[in-house]
Amino acid sequence: MMLEKYLTHYFEYTSFRPGQKEVITSILDGFHTMAMLPTGTGKSLCYQLPGYLLDGHVLVISPLLSLMQDQVEQMKMNGEKRVVAINSFLSGGERKRVFNQLDQYKFIFVSPETLANNKIIDILKRLNISLFVVDEAHCISQWGYDFRPDYSKLGNVRKQLGQPLTLALTATATKRVIQDIIQTLELEHCKKVLSSVDRPNIALAVQKIDSHHEKWDVLYDYVSKFDKPGIVYFSSKKMAEEAVELLQNKGIPRVMAYHGGMDQESRILIQQQFLHDQLDIICATSAFGMGINKENIRFVIHFHMPQQMESYLQEIGRAGRDGRSSIAVLLYAAGDEQLAYQLAESEMPSPEQLDWIAKVLKTSSDLSYYQIPFQDELQRMGGFTEIQWRMLCDYLLRIEGTEDDVNKVFGHYKKELDNRRTLKREKIAFMTNWSNSKSCRREKILEYFGEGPAGQRPENCCDICGLDWSKFDKSPTLTKNNGEFSWKQRLADILLN
Repeated sequence: MMLEKYLTHYFEYTSFRPGQKEVITSILDGFHTMAMLPTGTGKSLCYQLPGYLLDGHVLVISPLLSLMQDQVEQMKMNGEKRVVAINSFLSGGERKRVFNQLDQYKFIFVSPETLANNKIIDILKRLNISLFVVDEAHCISQWGYDFRPDYSKLGNVRKQLGQPLTLALTATATKRVIQDIIQTLELEHCKKVLSSVDRPNIALAVQKIDSHHEKWDVLYDYVSKFDKPGIVYFSSKKMAEEAVELLQNKGIPRVMAYHGGMDQESRILIQQQFLHDQLDIICATSAFGMGINKENIRFVIHFHMPQQMESYLQEIGRAGRDGRSSIAVLLYAAGDEQLAYQLAESEMPSPEQLDWIAKVLKTSSDLSYYQIPFQDELQRMGGFTEIQWRMLCDYLLRIEGTEDDVNKVFGHYKKELDNRRTLKREKIAFMTNWSNSKSCRREKILEYFGEGPAGQRPENCCDICGLDWSKFDKSPTLTKNNGEFSWKQRLADILLN
């Protein structure tokens, strides 16, 4: 089969990006496929093109509403009308209409939480699903950096839907996570297409900083000089907003914040403004980036150290999708890892919270007590965050009907959470050591993901191997000639920019 012919026909491209053809060939040959392709290599094409060549429907499981909506809108803009996302953006009337004519859609996007609804599973059972796609598949694994409990149930969902041909997609995963994905989805005779996580066109740098106050000065210095557009990542919603205020006050106007605390409409608006070059800089939390299809991002700066290498690579991978030189800078001050440890700890229920909820459940006849109408009140009284409460409820669902007493059940859960805490601490320790390392940063990353040396290092590899910072400094340079500005040089600077 001449895949290039279909590629040109459906997408008007003449050649595949690395890894795409291998994934598509594997699917069309009838193999379940585990694909790890770097951010920016066009993973969505790996299910869209086979979708056109296979009979039946393509079911795509996607973790974020914004990502789902963005992919649907892009497909519609490219002329595909048979695409729908089943999510909260649909009104009651639209949802009913979609379900009544679901067989008319070729591409169906759903969240893993949606698939927990048995009525939706029953509707999907009536369809001929020719391809079952798990996007951001690392969310399946408890060893992954973004574990989502509802993702871990997708193996059972596959069974209910007749174990259709499956494609699992991710950008960053260790060998352990990849194996966990395959086992959880129960993919027999699965082919692996695993590309290197390395992005040679992205220079890597860690800027050591003495104080928190100095960080703001260094941030402004980089943002004002670097070629744009760019993204600055923060661990705090509040600090993302403070950065916008600081940069705007210093004369950088086209900058906005993006985080999970904003309403959906605002987030979509800011995302679209950035995609269409109406904004130069986004100051964001990790909520921003997944599915952002913008090729010309020139820099990614991390104001805070991420909790793990997987998410760091995912986030810096937004840069340089056009193949041009880009740069990723981590601003690191001694002690930054303490914030990462605090954030990791706060994501899970504490032993004290578990002891409290166990006492409450002892007064109930069974462990499904949390499902009664007072669960919002229980969440508030126990001081659970939304993430903590969701984790707890998922665990109770998993063990519902057990004959063990409450103390034994929660004893098992505490051990499970202790294992997860240990894993998170190990990942933070690696990020800390990587930030302080005096060895090639690129080689350390490849070693972490079980890859060998990259061979010839790129010209701008990392700050350890040596960087030509002038390649990323696009601030105007008004050179003087006998006390006068050189307008010839000024015009050259303008043309360069």
